[in-house]
Amino acid sequence: MAHRILAETTASISELKRNPMGTVAAGEGLPVAVLNHNEPAFYCVPAKAYEALMDRLDDLELNLIADARLRDGQAPVKVSLDEL
Repeated sequence: MAHRILAETTASISELKRNPMGTVAAGEGLPVAVLNHNEPAFYCVPAKAYEALMDRLDDLELNLIADARLRDGQAPVKVSLDEL
């Protein structure tokens, strides 16, 4: 069965056990797909990339809230950053 791998770098679980930090470093700041029997088992994501992902998800959630509030028919209230 074919599996989609969402990373440019892959490593086996054995490689991860043998050298965890080397496996992370092999991704050069990007996720590494960790394979078990040639199938992706999980992704090893460096802390900086994970933090960026979480920030992006937070931004998307806030945008959804703002869009929903704009659709409720009320006029937006303009404020300056100093007022916040």
